[in-house]
Amino acid sequence: MKRSEINNYLESAKQFFKRMNFLLPPWAYWNPEDWQDKRHACSEVFSNMLGWDITDFGSNDFLKKGLLLFTIRNGNSTKDTKPYAEKIMIAREDQVTPMHFHWNKMEDIINRGGCDLVLELYNSTKDEKLSNDDVVVKIDGVQKKCKAGEKVILTPGESIFMPQNLYHKFYGRKGTGHVLTGEVSMVNDDSTDNRFYSPAGRFPDIIEDEKPLHLLVSDYANYI
Repeated sequence: MKRSEINNYLESAKQFFKRMNFLLPPWAYWNPEDWQDKRHACSEVFSNMLGWDITDFGSNDFLKKGLLLFTIRNGNSTKDTKPYAEKIMIAREDQVTPMHFHWNKMEDIINRGGCDLVLELYNSTKDEKLSNDDVVVKIDGVQKKCKAGEKVILTPGESIFMPQNLYHKFYGRKGTGHVLTGEVSMVNDDSTDNRFYSPAGRFPDIIEDEKPLHLLVSDYANYI
């Protein structure tokens, strides 16, 4: 992805969060220079990968297959005792986060507002294939059985519990616009805990055609 493209998506995201009355921490708006004298004070931000995150999952087509995220809080099993994480994401209509599960993380995916969120769910087999068995999930504590691959719609205010090893992909419902998508989970580790059904890159290769508007979590090692 080009840095200019990423900067445009970040600016658009800030405007969407503002319209949705979802507030980010003050450092979300810092430019790269603002971080330089804060290495020690902000060590948790860096080590726990808090902040802006954009991925096209290696597709080179962000609007078709991609996701914009902001990790608000997260633990780190090697550095602290915090056992939880929270993200806010923007799922655009028909913009797919591809089929995947997590070996360790349990999570709630939440439609916090905007439009409808569509999920497609499969149990995984012992060899990590897609199972044809029915899927039993809980939506806001209410049990629901659905067919393998059946589309589950979350309207604003609804959430769904995702246990480990449950394959899922999601996207905004066509014709309805952006979804303010929340995630509350166990500690998040995007380096080791994503099992994509088809190979997918997690962090994009960036073409530096202009200065970063804000740093991404994948930028910290190079800029800080």
